[in-house]
Amino acid sequence: MLIRRAKEIASSEITPKETLRAFQRSRRELLAGLGAVAGAALLPTEAWAFDKLNVTENNKYVVNETVTPQAKAQSYNNFYEFGTSKSDPAANAKKFRTRPWTIRVEGLVKKPQTLDLDAVMKLRPMEQRVYRFRCVEAWSMVIPWDGYSLAELVKTVEPLPSAKYVQFLSLADRQEMQLPGGYDWPYSEGLRMDEAMHPLTLLTFGSYGETLANQQGAPVRVIVPWKYGFKSAKSIVKIRFTDKQPSTTWNDLAPQEYGFYSNVNPYVDHPRWSQAHERRLDSSNSLFPRTIPTQPFNGYGNEVAGLYAGMDLKKYY
Repeated sequence: MLIRRAKEIASSEITPKETLRAFQRSRRELLAGLGAVAGAALLPTEAWAFDKLNVTENNKYVVNETVTPQAKAQSYNNFYEFGTSKSDPAANAKKFRTRPWTIRVEGLVKKPQTLDLDAVMKLRPMEQRVYRFRCVEAWSMVIPWDGYSLAELVKTVEPLPSAKYVQFLSLADRQEMQLPGGYDWPYSEGLRMDEAMHPLTLLTFGSYGETLANQQGAPVRVIVPWKYGFKSAKSIVKIRFTDKQPSTTWNDLAPQEYGFYSNVNPYVDHPRWSQAHERRLDSSNSLFPRTIPTQPFNGYGNEVAGLYAGMDLKKYY
């Protein structure tokens, strides 16, 4: 499937109808459903069958904020492969099979290879990091994610000096997923090499001390906490090292709305809404989530601002 460029069609046609409907529904779903789930899951118990992970808490990466209840974090998700409404992934991914699972590493590396997921999970000791997680639609959570720095995996395949970017490709299986129309599947995301190698970038296998829920991007995803959530590719099956900026799903689909870098920047509004504030989904039972100011780099500026020294972050949004 080819995506037409914005210069070829009217801007009103760029964003798929499914996406617009999802954005319109998200606020209604939030008010109608999330206030009731602070103490209990919305889904049947069989949807929550997770394995415990052996993780050590990383005290360096701790957010002094209330952690979002697990039920909320696993019932309000963006995972368009399973549907564009926030409740669709939890409803539609229940039977998604995450074993067996392999990850193909290719491109500009000395050791291209296909890795078994279970071996990747055992490559380094896992730790739990409590990260802020900010979505471009102006809602956010605080989630304890489980994994280890992506850099640890990258080092094992020995990237060539010419490798400047890392591309992530997600599973696209019509037998397992809905894969709504209007998108160029498989989902693709990418990072600059220094972003991928930053210790904050987490190769993630779980949350809350358990394996990832299917709707969270099981069985493996990345978490890049200073960027908007869509930069954190889910259900990864391929990692490709390139010398050129890779194609990414949202940047290709609507480049005037979603830049390649997509660092959290409260001073650069999305064309259709402000990014200056966010709705924090926490333990409150209120139908109206707490609204807080958005922090540059999602509050991780001390750690990552140096990666973008000298860059115009309004141009390279």
